[in-house]
Amino acid sequence: MSMGDIFYVLAIVLFSFMTFVIIRGNFQRKFDKDGNRLDLKQKDKKE
Repeated sequence: MSMGDIFYVLAIVLFSFMTFVIIRGNFQRKFDKDGNRLDLKQKDKKE
């Protein structure tokens, strides 16, 4: 394997990990500790 191939594989792994972390963080922000959706919880408070 050449040096370029190693960097290419490293970039793919890094990009995949960063994408996973971003999606997981966005998903976790939508729920509280009890597993209730925050947007539905706020809707109930308004009514």
